[in-house]
Amino acid sequence: MENTIPKILREVAKKYPDLNAQRRKDEEGNFQPVKYKELLQLAYSFGAGLLSLGVKRGDHVGIIADDRVEWFQADMGIMGIGAIDVPRGCDAPEKDIAYILSFTDCEVVVAENNFQVKKILSVKNEIPTLKSIIYFDDVSDDVAELAKKEKITLYKYFEILEKGDKYRKENSGVVEAEFEKGDREDLACIIFTSGTTGEPKGVMLQHKNFIVQLDELVERIPLEAGCNVLCILPVWHVFQRLCEYVMMIKGTCLCYSKPIGSVLLADIQKVNPIFIPGVPRVFEAVYEGIYKAMRKKGGITNILFKFFTNIAIIHSRMDKKMFRKEARFRNDFLVLKWILFFIPWLLLYPLRSLGDVLVYRKVRAKFGNNFKGCVSGGGALPPNIDEFFWALGLNIVEGYGLTETAPVVSVRPVPKPIFGTTGSPIRGVNVRIVDDGGNILGPGQKGTVQIKGETVMKGYYKKPELTAKVIDADGWFDTGDIGMTTVTGELVLLGRKKDTIVLRGGENVEPLPIEMKMNESKYIATSVVVGQDQRNLAALIVPSEDEIIAFAKENSIQFKDYNELLKNAEIIKMIDNEIQNLINSKNGFRLFERIGKFALLSKPFEVGVELSAKQEIMRYKMQDIYAKEMKTLFN
Repeated sequence: MENTIPKILREVAKKYPDLNAQRRKDEEGNFQPVKYKELLQLAYSFGAGLLSLGVKRGDHVGIIADDRVEWFQADMGIMGIGAIDVPRGCDAPEKDIAYILSFTDCEVVVAENNFQVKKILSVKNEIPTLKSIIYFDDVSDDVAELAKKEKITLYKYFEILEKGDKYRKENSGVVEAEFEKGDREDLACIIFTSGTTGEPKGVMLQHKNFIVQLDELVERIPLEAGCNVLCILPVWHVFQRLCEYVMMIKGTCLCYSKPIGSVLLADIQKVNPIFIPGVPRVFEAVYEGIYKAMRKKGGITNILFKFFTNIAIIHSRMDKKMFRKEARFRNDFLVLKWILFFIPWLLLYPLRSLGDVLVYRKVRAKFGNNFKGCVSGGGALPPNIDEFFWALGLNIVEGYGLTETAPVVSVRPVPKPIFGTTGSPIRGVNVRIVDDGGNILGPGQKGTVQIKGETVMKGYYKKPELTAKVIDADGWFDTGDIGMTTVTGELVLLGRKKDTIVLRGGENVEPLPIEMKMNESKYIATSVVVGQDQRNLAALIVPSEDEIIAFAKENSIQFKDYNELLKNAEIIKMIDNEIQNLINSKNGFRLFERIGKFALLSKPFEVGVELSAKQEIMRYKMQDIYAKEMKTLFN
């Protein structure tokens, strides 16, 4: 395999010149293609355009944009000439943009549209190095005037391509030579962490960090040349970025959509994808949408759906035990499991087959006839969501990684998944579990996850002291995650070390398993467990508005508006019953892990407020945002 990402594109373009590399929507909503040979030339042209602006090897180029065909083309052009991209999404606030672009001394920035250009210009005084902005979509006259006032030169994306074409004619072979100079040790990008812990850090990733993952990931994730993959995640985040590199080396086509239910389902029908990378919330939304549609149909349709879904889940559970497809922390007796489960497994098989004809196929049809599966990353996939999709024949595999590991540490292989785990570490990545004293722990023992291998970042940009805190002298990176390994080497994640809640009695509580269990209730959309330094746990809960209103109507509860409804005693009692039925000893929770009080929140959590860009809860913000509710919970 070639030693830089742009060189890999060059090889793929030679191998599959006439296959579609990208597809984007036109104004009518139809997907228009870009072939691999065209993609390579666009990367050359953009890189040459940057050279004509004076950008040179080692310079930093900002990209403030979301996923689209031009992003990938620009990314390849930037890295191809040896420059380093500094990406961030359109949802980034001005203060983040100012910090990131000034901290990395960016002179040139690529921006999505008028709004992003205006945002960058609004903090120009904080970015003294900024000289030029390249924009994908047109900007307004007033923004162009503001740029002139700030002495910033604006370029259309296509202007840069034209400048690049001219540069290539006048400087034959120069841009191709720059592509060839690239080395695996070169920096590819600096990605700033989303700040779920409050302090964004610039993660320096080299070409080798990405490349060492690619050969095995295509073994674990089934992709075929010429097939379509749907891209719905923020590409500035390393998970989507790596996914697009994996798709590229297999000659698949990147089709750009949005993680919005109605848009996503319509686009799935149009492009008939083979695979979809997503975050847990995407799959939760699809799961909730399926159940909501079935409840809306009601009658025999809903009854059959529930019956056959339960059959599939029960049969799938037995199948996992009999064929060792679940996490094991000690040696067991497989013969005993076959004695216990073989007869019921055999008896349920015809019912599951009937369910496939009557129910499961219709659900799978919504994903197209070429669909092989999804990979979930960026957070923990709730077990009930995982179980539901696999039972119905929709393969979602869960992966684990961090920005600092570019990102993949492990991922369940689609052909041979071990459920309840994120799979075994990929080749070249070593994982160990250690206690607080640094002692290495065996299978089934809970501790801190540490990683070593060529996927681990070079370090945090301009922060050697922080780098030294997380990477020791032997090269082991401390993830800050809590986990354990199975007897067969798979990794099981249990939460973030910094998320651990310590109660007054000294009990340590991991909030994530409790939250995932509560979220299984159809009445609870999102939950956050709180209680640091308190006597007991409590929760902030965002209810599922549609389900709450439906419950109120079914039970003849009168209300003027939704806010009033959430204060209704019957609603509060119903939610309390849901929580108590889920968080109890029968489901494996200890007495101190139970939820004492809860507050119902009428407004869903928002990206940039309570959620990070990859839709993780920023727990450190909860105390300030919901100070009033917290006071009530622990008064």
